[in-house]
Amino acid sequence: MPNNYLRRITSTMTEQPRIAMLDDSIGFPPLEDAWEGLLAIGGDLSEARLIAAYQNGVFPWYGENDPILWWAPEKRCILRLEDLKISKSMRNVLNRKDYSVKTDTQFEAVLRNCGELRKDGEGTWISEDIIQAYLRLHALGFAHSFETWRNGKLIGGLYGVSIGHMFFGESMYSEESNASKIAFIHLIEWAKKHNFGPIDCQIQNPHLKSMGACEIERDAFMSLLRTHLNNGKTLRGRWSLPKD
Repeated sequence: MPNNYLRRITSTMTEQPRIAMLDDSIGFPPLEDAWEGLLAIGGDLSEARLIAAYQNGVFPWYGENDPILWWAPEKRCILRLEDLKISKSMRNVLNRKDYSVKTDTQFEAVLRNCGELRKDGEGTWISEDIIQAYLRLHALGFAHSFETWRNGKLIGGLYGVSIGHMFFGESMYSEESNASKIAFIHLIEWAKKHNFGPIDCQIQNPHLKSMGACEIERDAFMSLLRTHLNNGKTLRGRWSLPKD
């Protein structure tokens, strides 16, 4: 977690490589300068900096009371669209069709619900500053939500950022069983239809691995990123699904 990394960095700074401190300029150090995935500290969460970060294989991740930390892990978790795994039990859930999936109708609710989940579980990293930053990206048409609904109630979803033909997943949550998986599967289906590259999942976890995600080397990720950033125009604005 970011808090642990920051404590290690500050306690052993004399023994470890110096981590870059960002200033007002929009830019990041070479990715090979990252120490255990941590590339830089500081800067801001402006729209221009966040877009530059994603374009350069970097993302923010930090504790609520920490400075902004920028990451470029040596191992990057992705899900190639053709590698999506749907278990038999999950197919049964999908076939019941007792839910609907929408995009970009309740982005702020999805974002805040992901933050509330972290408060109850893994610790807060979706702070109010993060929320406001991604709301600005959403207003500009770069950030999107996939939402699972049942009986008129939002029960789960995910959000992320899209530039070119890449989708950078940020977080997901469920209030009912399988709700985030339903949203994720519909994201993959949407990405396939629009000729997107692999989904950037950032950090591997058992949930993602069970659905087909894998880790690749940072250099391999950057090669994929460059390809799909230039594979088509950024689809800005509100996204929609058939029947949305």
